Amino acid sequence: MNAALLASPVIGAASAAPDYLLAVEALTVSFDGFKAVNDVSFYVDPDEIRVIIGPNGAGKTTVLDLICGRTRASSGSIRYKGQELTRLSESAIVQAGVGRKFQTPSIYDDLTVFENLEISYPRGRSVLGALTFRRDAAVRERIHEIAETIFLKDHLAERAEFLSHGQKQWLEIGMLLIQDPELLMLDEPVAGMSVGERVKTAELLNQIIRGRSVLVIEHDMKFVEDIAHRVTVLHQGRVLSEGSMERVKNDPKVIEVYLGH
Repeated sequence: MNAALLASPVIGAASAAPDYLLAVEALTVSFDGFKAVNDVSFYVDPDEIRVIIGPNGAGKTTVLDLICGRTRASSGSIRYKGQELTRLSESAIVQAGVGRKFQTPSIYDDLTVFENLEISYPRGRSVLGALTFRRDAAVRERIHEIAETIFLKDHLAERAEFLSHGQKQWLEIGMLLIQDPELLMLDEPVAGMSVGERVKTAELLNQIIRGRSVLVIEHDMKFVEDIAHRVTVLHQGRVLSEGSMERVKNDPKVIEVYLGH
């Protein structure tokens, strides 16, 4: 791992270097006076897997909601490739290159794996693109490439409803990958998976960061150790600790509020 991935900026710094893919600074959101996310700052490098961990209610999913525009920040800044996201719509954030996978797979059960990937292909997403979309050689080649990446190349003709839970999670990741986002956000991607599926998912994430970064929320500490370049620990809406997994898991504060349970 290169030194840049291990070097962590000062939390709460006033500004971030322009080469960060994602710069979250002093991010705060209040719901009826309750600060679900409170002055959170962190920075994600290109080609980095960042994992956010913490107890239930720490604000982890809310941070992803804020980045993708599902929830509006009360204050603070979210800059992606230098562009401020807090003023953009959810669709504009997707078009900027940010993909989000939720905890429950949102795939089309009655379509095949091939068709799920095809319907997610970028050219088919606008009205004009959908009307003029053709299943040409480039589309088929891209679908086969993604299917191989997500371990489903032998399941392209299979209806999605017959996939295992883990395979459905991989398919949804593939549906995002085919749109080629530079920032991919995953909320508990290995929840409910078998041990073997978790190992393959770690392999998948370590492969797809060539040319993109991945932001992951996860509770499975073995999986976090297998994938994380850096870890951010949230507690009660604030950043409690940050750094390598080794540093974080030996932080007395983290052991007290999270890992020691």
